[in-house]
Amino acid sequence: MDYEINDMGKEESWRMFRIIGELVEGFDNLADILPAVTIYGSARLKTDTTFYEQCEETAYLLGKAGFSIMTGGGPGVMEAANKGGARAGVKSIGLNIKLPSEQVCNIYANRTMTFNHFFVRKVMLAKYATAFVIMPGGLGTLDELTEVLS
Repeated sequence: MDYEINDMGKEESWRMFRIIGELVEGFDNLADILPAVTIYGSARLKTDTTFYEQCEETAYLLGKAGFSIMTGGGPGVMEAANKGGARAGVKSIGLNIKLPSEQVCNIYANRTMTFNHFFVRKVMLAKYATAFVIMPGGLGTLDELTEVLS
């Protein structure tokens, strides 16, 4: 009998190479961004809020101090941070993720990458960070916070 799970097993063995390729691409493309600060927070934060303004200003000041700014590349906090970094004239990196409902990187990221695997993206957001800023967010932000704490 041919079961669907057996077919998946054949595909899964090649998945490892796609993951390795994604890691190598990230390492190659991000090696020159140090020092960098990764800023985490809600994708749902609106542009007319105090937190948005505070995040943009924080990223701007960090950029002026010589840090690249790195985010998940989405809207909300990520957009505010990339906007502040771009305004400071530093590398403003957005690490996007492919989702079923297409998410595009915000317009303020002046260097972008799109990942297929959340955990590879999380590795890149943590590996190249000299420091982290955690803004208000939801479960995704909490996940990222606990990842960097551990």
